[in-house]
Amino acid sequence: MDSSHSVKESGDIAIPVTEVKSFKSRKGGPPFMAASTVRLGDVPHGAGWKRGVGIIDLILRICAIVATLAAAAVMGTTSQNLPFFTQLFQFQASYDDFPTFTFFLAGNAITCAYLALSLPFSIVCIVRPHIVGARMLLLIFDTLALALTMAAASAAAAIVYLAHNGNPNTNWPALCQQFNQFCPRVSGAVVGSFLAVAILVVLVVLSAAALRRN
Repeated sequence: MDSSHSVKESGDIAIPVTEVKSFKSRKGGPPFMAASTVRLGDVPHGAGWKRGVGIIDLILRICAIVATLAAAAVMGTTSQNLPFFTQLFQFQASYDDFPTFTFFLAGNAITCAYLALSLPFSIVCIVRPHIVGARMLLLIFDTLALALTMAAASAAAAIVYLAHNGNPNTNWPALCQQFNQFCPRVSGAVVGSFLAVAILVVLVVLSAAALRRN
C-alpha cells in the first residue's frame, strides 16, 4: 500500500481528507486499495465574523474598565465642607455618609476588577474564534456584572435625584443648593456607571450572538 501526503502551508486549520484509489493486481488477483491523505487549508465557516466580534468585545471591555474605574474613583474622592459661622462649625458631605454611595463604589470597583481579569479570556476568543467554553464563561459573568453595576447605579441615581430636587412630602431638603461641588461629582460618577451598564449590555448581546452562530 502506497501513501502520499500533500500539505498546504497556511495559518488556517488543516482538515484531513482521505482519498481512496483502486488498483488492479498485475497477476489478475483481487484489486487492492491505496489511501492517501490530503490536508485542506480551508477557513472554517464563520471564523472571520467571530474574530471580528472578539476584537469588538476586547475594545468594549477596555472602555468599560475606564468607565467603572472613573466612576469609582470620582465617588471615592468626593467630599465637601460648608462653613457655618466660623471654621469650628462646618457641615460636611462625603460619599461614605450615604450607604448607597458606598455600595455604588464597591459595585463599580468589583465590576472593574472583573473586567480587567476577563481580558485574557477575550483575547483567547480572538485567537480561537470557535471556542465555546471561554465565551460561555464570559457571558455568565458579564450578566452578573451587568446586574451588579445596574443595581449600584440605579440606587445611587435615586439618591442623586433627591439631593438635587428634594422631597417636600418627607421634609427632604435639596442638598445640592448648598453643596454645589459635591452634587456635580456624584452625578458624573453615576453617569459613568450607566455608561458601563450600556457597554455590558452590548457585551452580553455579542457573546450570545457568537454562541448562537456556533
